[in-house]
Amino acid sequence: MAWTIERTDARTWPDEQVKELFSEGFPAFIVGDRLVKEYIGRVREWFAGLDLTLVDAHQVPVASGWGVPIRWDGLTGTLPTGYTQALVRAVEGREQGVEADTLVICGAVVTPSLKGRGLAGEMLRALRRTGEGAGLSKVVAPVRPTTKAAYPLTPIETFMRWSREDGMALDPWIRTHQRLGAELLSAAPASQTMTGTVAEWERWTGMVFPESGDYVIPGGLSLLRVDRSADCGVYREPNIWMRHS
Repeated sequence: MAWTIERTDARTWPDEQVKELFSEGFPAFIVGDRLVKEYIGRVREWFAGLDLTLVDAHQVPVASGWGVPIRWDGLTGTLPTGYTQALVRAVEGREQGVEADTLVICGAVVTPSLKGRGLAGEMLRALRRTGEGAGLSKVVAPVRPTTKAAYPLTPIETFMRWSREDGMALDPWIRTHQRLGAELLSAAPASQTMTGTVAEWERWTGMVFPESGDYVIPGGLSLLRVDRSADCGVYREPNIWMRHS
C-alpha cells in the first residue's frame, strides 16, 4: 500500500481519525507534566514543520511523528535531561536566536490496527529527512521503551543493557531505532516529571492510594511516589537517549 508524508497542519483531520490514531498512544498521566504544558503551545506553533503525518491511499492518517530543533555539541554529557528539557531548550533557543543543528525526535505513534507493518520506521525516516532538509545534521531521540512498564523496579540504566541472543535490544521500540542505524547513548532517568494531587493520580491510574509510599502504576516505567500529607504524587519517567546521526 502506498503512503504519503505531509505536515500535520496541512489539513484538518476528522476527530474520529485522530482519536483512533492516538488511542493507544500514551497513558493518562502524561498530562501531569506541567512544564510540557507551559511550552507545548510554542512548540506546535514554531516547529510545525517537524510535525508529520503518514497518510494512506484513502487519505486516512495512519502514523504521526514530531520533533524539535536544538543546538547540541554532540557530547553525551550536554544532552537535555530528556523529552521535556528538549522542548524547553528548543523554545528558549529560538527565543534567544540560537541556530539549531540537531533534530530531537520526540515521538511517533502508529494506528493500532497497523502496528507491526513497519510504519513506525517509515515515520522515523521521514522525520530524519525533514530534519536534514532543515539543516539539522544531527538526530537524537529520547526513546520511551515500550516494555519497560513490565519492569518498573528495574533501573533504566540496567534495562537499556538488556539484549536478545542476536545482540539487538530486548525492547522492540529500541530495536526499531537500532534497525535504522541508531545507537544507544545514555539513560535519561528523569526524561519527564509528572505531578498531581492524590485524587488526580487515582483518576489517571484507576487505583486507590490509601497510604504514602511508592506504587507500581499501569503503564508506568518507574514507580509513583505518593505523599498523602502533601496531597501530592510524583512520577519520573525514564527514557533512553539514542543517536541516529
